[in-house]
Amino acid sequence: MLEKPAKPSTVQTGIAEFDNILGGGLTPFRSYLLQGSPGSGKTTLSLQFLLEGAKQNEAVLYITLSESAAELRAVAASHGFSLDGVNIVELIPEEGHLEPENQITMYQPSEIELNVTIKRIVEAVETLSPKRVIIDSLSEIKLLAQSTLRFRRQVLALKQFFAGRSCTVFLLDDKTSSRDEDLQLESIAHGVISLEQLSPEYGAERRRLRVIKLRGQKYRGGFHDFSIVQGGLKVFPRIIAQEHAGSHETKIVRSGVPEMDALLGGGIQSGSSVLLLGPAGVGKSSLAIQYAVEAAKRGEASVMFTFDERIETMLARAEGLNMPLREFMDAGLIEVRAIDPAELSPGEFAHMVRMAVDGKAGNPVRIVLIDSLNGYLNAMPEERFLTAQLHELLTYLGHRDVVTFLVVAQHGLLSHAMTTTIDTSYLADTVILFRYFEAAGEVKQLLSVLKKRNGHHERTIREFSLGAKGVQIGEPLTKFHGVLTGTPIFQGTDSELIFRND
Repeated sequence: MLEKPAKPSTVQTGIAEFDNILGGGLTPFRSYLLQGSPGSGKTTLSLQFLLEGAKQNEAVLYITLSESAAELRAVAASHGFSLDGVNIVELIPEEGHLEPENQITMYQPSEIELNVTIKRIVEAVETLSPKRVIIDSLSEIKLLAQSTLRFRRQVLALKQFFAGRSCTVFLLDDKTSSRDEDLQLESIAHGVISLEQLSPEYGAERRRLRVIKLRGQKYRGGFHDFSIVQGGLKVFPRIIAQEHAGSHETKIVRSGVPEMDALLGGGIQSGSSVLLLGPAGVGKSSLAIQYAVEAAKRGEASVMFTFDERIETMLARAEGLNMPLREFMDAGLIEVRAIDPAELSPGEFAHMVRMAVDGKAGNPVRIVLIDSLNGYLNAMPEERFLTAQLHELLTYLGHRDVVTFLVVAQHGLLSHAMTTTIDTSYLADTVILFRYFEAAGEVKQLLSVLKKRNGHHERTIREFSLGAKGVQIGEPLTKFHGVLTGTPIFQGTDSELIFRND
């Protein structure tokens, strides 16, 4: 019986998250097309790929047809890289080409220059015998070839040449050609990786990558956000929640406020999501903080992501409500991160949430607060994808046995003018509605549970108050009218309202 040939080990790129997207790494001794517009990160990714090979004592080669060695070293230095172990071969025109006597007039320059360029590439590879090679870029070879047929033949010849010398090759292309020529390149390469740079109307540029093709290998499809920081590319693989599915023991998470737990039929089930819906200033975030503080009292960790409020403001508010938020932050049980949506891509935020949850194995995170979804929406360049991405994130957190609080501020304060930017109520397992109402000449607050998928809950309306005693919730009130229309009218007596100025 013939034995199956052993599958060759993969080639690591030097970026662990990128290797994860590739299904473990690249198949060795193949040619890959790395394409993207100028500034999308091709050079930085290529340098990290070569430096990973140099770290493994492999001979590596960077063949540049456009940038000088000094420019490459400057790029590397900006990331804190040293290119001492990287061989660089420059094939750019020398200064002497500008002299009139050196200009070719009898023949087309490409007829000579292309042959010379290919010859020097071959000589460099035969001399150094590298395991990893970067050719930057194919656009220069394309210009020298002048015809699509000749260019394709030259690329095919290079591909065969490298295949016979145990080289893993990145062919860089800046996508300045027509789409037909791009498809010609994609059909030749063993794998195709596309880098994109997007420019939103406001905020920093966004970058994302996509594996278009990878022969004989299962990879993680779709777009994956990434950023270029000092130290190279940081890649944020798209979350696939089903990969993290598993069985967990169901627990009940309590708030520390008996009336709130009664309203929710005993508490919130672990692994579920809770939507806190209501106008600005009604107390949504404060209730979520109450759950985090109560979890900290049990020794459980929480992470809070705030888009709309400074951490100092949140701490001052918590102190006014007699919540020891600062104490538990100092103890490491509650982590608060201020998020700037103008500087953060949605994929990076989802990755940040995932790392916050996965990074505390000793004391796993049990509560995640996203305050608010309105700020999260502003981080999305195309809001039609928000619900799909949010669904994956919530499902993943559910598989990790985390209770997720989502704060949504409705526009407007009263009546039918109150609207929600995006409807996410169907995604959440539990929906808690907050409203203002007028009674005894004062503006007061109420809350009610509209929905709870996993268990029973009260269908009553309770008064809700924030003060020096923290979160307080009264007994069910029955004499209300118009709560769901946005203008609650209390038809009872003042004696039924337990939260009065006196």
